[in-house]
Amino acid sequence: MKLQHLYSVYILLCADKSYYIGITNDLDRRIEEHNTGIDPKFYTFSRRPLLLKHYEQYKNVNEAISRKNKLKNGAERKKRH
Repeated sequence: MKLQHLYSVYILLCADKSYYIGITNDLDRRIEEHNTGIDPKFYTFSRRPLLLKHYEQYKNVNEAISRKNKLKNGAERKKRH
C-alpha cells in the first residue's frame, strides 16, 4: 500500500501585518520552524510571532505549487494597486 502525502499551502500573518505564503508536506512542523526562527535570512525570522490564517491541502504536489503561485501572484498585484 502506497502512503499518500498531503501538501499544504498556507498563509501566515506576520507581526508586522505582512503575509507569508508557503508550501509544506508537514504543516505543524513548518509552522513551528517559522515561529522558532531557524535562519535570520528567512523572511519570517524578524516578523515573529506568526499566526496561521489559512491553509489548503492537496494530494498532488504540482497542484499545491500552482495554487501557491496563484496566491503569491494575487498578493503581489494587490501590493501594486
